Parts: sequence; C-alpha cells; structure tokens
Amino acid sequence: MDDGPKEDWDPRAPAVLDDAIAAYDRMRQECPVAYSKYLGWSLFRHADVMRAVADHETFSNVVSSHRSVPNSMDPPEHTRYRRIIDAYFTVRQMSEFEPVCRDIADSMVDSLLAQGELELMSGFSRPFALRIQCAFMGWPDHLQEPLNLWVRRNHQATLAGDREVMRQLADEFDAYIREQLDMRRRCAAQGPPDVTGRLQREKIDGRVLSDEEIFSIVRNWTVGELGTIAASVGILVHYLAEQPLLQQALRQQPGDLPEAIDEILRIHAPLVSNRRQTTRDVEIGGRRIKAGERVSLNWAAANRDPEVFGNPDDFQPRRKREQNLLYGAGLHVCPGAPLARMELRLLMDTLLRKTRRIALVPHQACERAQFPAGGFSRLPVVVS
Repeated sequence: MDDGPKEDWDPRAPAVLDDAIAAYDRMRQECPVAYSKYLGWSLFRHADVMRAVADHETFSNVVSSHRSVPNSMDPPEHTRYRRIIDAYFTVRQMSEFEPVCRDIADSMVDSLLAQGELELMSGFSRPFALRIQCAFMGWPDHLQEPLNLWVRRNHQATLAGDREVMRQLADEFDAYIREQLDMRRRCAAQGPPDVTGRLQREKIDGRVLSDEEIFSIVRNWTVGELGTIAASVGILVHYLAEQPLLQQALRQQPGDLPEAIDEILRIHAPLVSNRRQTTRDVEIGGRRIKAGERVSLNWAAANRDPEVFGNPDDFQPRRKREQNLLYGAGLHVCPGAPLARMELRLLMDTLLRKTRRIALVPHQACERAQFPAGGFSRLPVVVS
C-alpha cells in the first residue's frame, strides 16, 4: 500500500509557529521542496515558485471543490473574470478613492496619538483594515465587528484544517453580503453607486453575475484585504520602531515610502503562501510530484532567497525590485495591489508626518502571528 511521500516537516510544529520566517529560511536551505500531510508539497526557493507561477498548465489554481472566483480558476475562465475585477483597481478608481482613504488614515492616526501607548494589532491595524474595506465596498460601519470576528474564526479554522467549520464560515460570510445585495435591490435606482452595487450589474458571457459569483469575488477580496493589510501595518510599524534612523529618514523623505514599504514587506511577509495543484507528474527541485498533488507556494521564503536578494535581511529597496513577490506574479498577481499600496502609503505617510517617535513598549513582548497569517498577533507600541 502506497502511503505517499515521507513527511519532511510539520508546518504546525511549535518551532515553526513560534518563528515562521526563520523556519522557512531553514527549509529553503535544507529541503527546498518539502512534503507535509497538512500542506502537501511546499516550494521555498524563488526559482521554483516562479516556475510554478509561470506554468499554470502544470500547477493549476483549481484547488478547491468550492467555486472560487477567480482565485481557483485557470485560463480561459480565469481571464474572463479577471477582466471584470481588474477594472475596480485602475488608476482612476484609486484616484477617486484616495481622499476617503486619506480621511480614514488621518482620523485613525489622531486617535492613536490620543492613546499614546496601545496594542497596535487590535487597537489600530485591524480596525484600519476593516474601516478601509467597508469604505471601499460601500458597507455600513456596523458590519466591521462581525467581519472582525469572522476573520479570526476563519484563521483558526484554517490552521486547524477544519473544512466543515470553514464551509460554515463561508456560508456565514455569504449571508452578510446577501444582505448588502438585497438592500441595493430594494433601493433600486436610489442605491449608492458603490463597488458592491456595481458588481451586481457586471456581466460575464452575456449574463449578469450570479449572487454566488459575487459572494466568491467579495469573499476573496475581503479575506485578502483584511488579513494582509492588518498584517502589513503591524510589520511596517514594528520594523520602523526597531529602525529609528530609517524612521526619521522617511519622515524627511516621504517620497521614498513606496519602495521602502515594499522592501520591508519583502523581508517580513504579510501573506505566507498560496495553493496550487499539479495536473500531471512533474519533477522540481529534484523531487518527483505526482499529478493531483497539493502544492504550496511559499512567498515568505521565496522573497528571502539569497540566490536572488543576497542577505535577505538587508534593507535595499532598489535591489531586485522586479523580483519582489509581495503581490505574487504571473496570471494570478494580486489585482488589489494598487489599492493595498495606496492604503499603506497614505497610512504610513500620515503616521510619520503626525508623530515624532514610534517605539516598542519596553518590557512588553511582541507575539508573532501563526500560520496561515503573517506579521504579529500582539504588538505593544508607543507613539508621540
């Protein structure tokens, strides 16, 4: 009886969860193509990840029994949906949303300054991500707390690998969005001209999107936005708190922020990995992977590959920028990257402009987030 490959590592082992970045660095060096029962095969090297990204015919995005639009699709189906989605993240769309984003950043940084000392993740990073997402989608403020709770429960279910709870959570999220769609239908022509309303009018193959397709699109946006934006804010603040000279330099040269943000998030990834599934037998990194196997592309490890970036902890924002996989690459590069970059730039610009000092609270420990999340779960900071 074939029990499959021998396990090379355990992604949920305490030593991995306690310091995932260091663990992924070790795996990239010692076992760059590794098998685990939890994730299947994991790719840790930049070259191997890029090979999988470029070969969607072998490394398919169709990884789930549940329809996921467009994340779990391959061309040509993916192409048709992606054409619709990309239109929501154009230069014009970002320009129109920028004043709203700036107002949110201003008010939240003012609130942060009034507190002085706080736990950043629960008191600032997650609330910022929630407010931004609700504003972008046109959702009411009262949806923020249910979404906050939903994200935490979804993370716990993903770590546990509990597919039944994950299915229940997907249904729960769909109910939130159904309420928003129904409200817009009742309002008809008087409804708000927001992203959620626009999605109801989008067409694919000559027909309007079904509610189920909208649920899937919005769920993918929301999971990606809330998790990665909150994680990114924590990573950026932590890094600058530990690098006061860089912190001051960016206050004096805010035009350097976009490149600095991308580089900090290369060093410490907010998004750990994405999934693929092999459609045929393939050899990669000296390992033979059979057709139908799960494959995890570890962005965190690939973005710290010394073969590409030299010393991965060196802050060099202009080094190999085109190789930075912060927002993925290829056909499935993150469509929301322009929105994420704008949000982070405006927030960090506002935070640095309105403060003189950002520091970690002495004698209070930071806690790293656990897979599948990146960044921190607890981050005590003081600002003035």
